[in-house]
Amino acid sequence: MIRSTLRTLTKRTIGRVRRCTSTKQGSMSRAESPKARRSVCYDREALESRKEHKPKNSAIDMAADMGIEILTEEQYRELQKLGDFDTKTSSWVQTPADIRELGGALFCDRRYDHVFVYHNGAESYYAARAFRGSLRV
Repeated sequence: MIRSTLRTLTKRTIGRVRRCTSTKQGSMSRAESPKARRSVCYDREALESRKEHKPKNSAIDMAADMGIEILTEEQYRELQKLGDFDTKTSSWVQTPADIRELGGALFCDRRYDHVFVYHNGAESYYAARAFRGSLRV
């Protein structure tokens, strides 16, 4: 697996330890979304709504299979304080129910030394879009 390139970042929140995963590329301070987590739509509903050219999986399902949750926008912004992540990729983040009910989903990236939040149809998927997750310990 990607253990050799995995770096664990620890953040304490309200008395609980939360671990966030990210990749590390050599000695570079920039880390892109893991390739094994890319090209996925947001959730199962979005995956099943596609008539053709379906991705192999969804971010929510992959995260659940790994025993993690995808990051919230707030957690993603906290992660970005630890380094430059997703400067060439992007990551799905947890999406509020009202946006999801309308077919949308949120994702984030880092460009121009700023963190941006965007929207897209939840059924969309791109070679450069993945997800980042957290694990409660």
